[in-house]
Amino acid sequence: MARKHHYKRRTKADAHEIDVTTFLNLMVVLVPFLLITAVFSRLTIVELDLPSSASQSNHRPDTFRVEVIVREEGIEISNGTAIIASIPKKEDEFDLETLSDFMVMLKQQYPSHDAASVLMEAQIPYDYLIQVMDVVRSVELPVQGQEAGGGQAVVDSQEVVDGQEQMQLYALFSEISVGDAP
Repeated sequence: MARKHHYKRRTKADAHEIDVTTFLNLMVVLVPFLLITAVFSRLTIVELDLPSSASQSNHRPDTFRVEVIVREEGIEISNGTAIIASIPKKEDEFDLETLSDFMVMLKQQYPSHDAASVLMEAQIPYDYLIQVMDVVRSVELPVQGQEAGGGQAVVDSQEVVDGQEQMQLYALFSEISVGDAP
């Protein structure tokens, strides 16, 4: 007798579907959160020179160097050997406008010098270091025809907005060294 083969027809097992609903819910919440909390900032790098004892031994006394010394009572400007100006505080704040005017005057007297030192007493807040460095590095002046700035290098330029005066940023002493006040 012949044997009959009974082939059982296999039913395909249902393919398992991947449930991505919970993952999508997580992404819907996570993506906006990350976009909102992301910090979009422009980084500016300023190269600073730290004065060393070796550079002071090679320092020639006839070389002019601007030193801005920030003290608790005010700001002193030195030529490296003697104090040439003193700017007292105004209403318990450092007078950065007068410092800016004096820096412009020094740059006009010494146009080829680019080096300056900002020296601070230990108890002065860090924010003042940044503000003083900005004043010593550059000044924003109104444009006066083609000869604006007396031949100084233009760092940045802003457009005239609503009939306001056009301002340009001019470099003063761009090679900044920082240190502790003597």
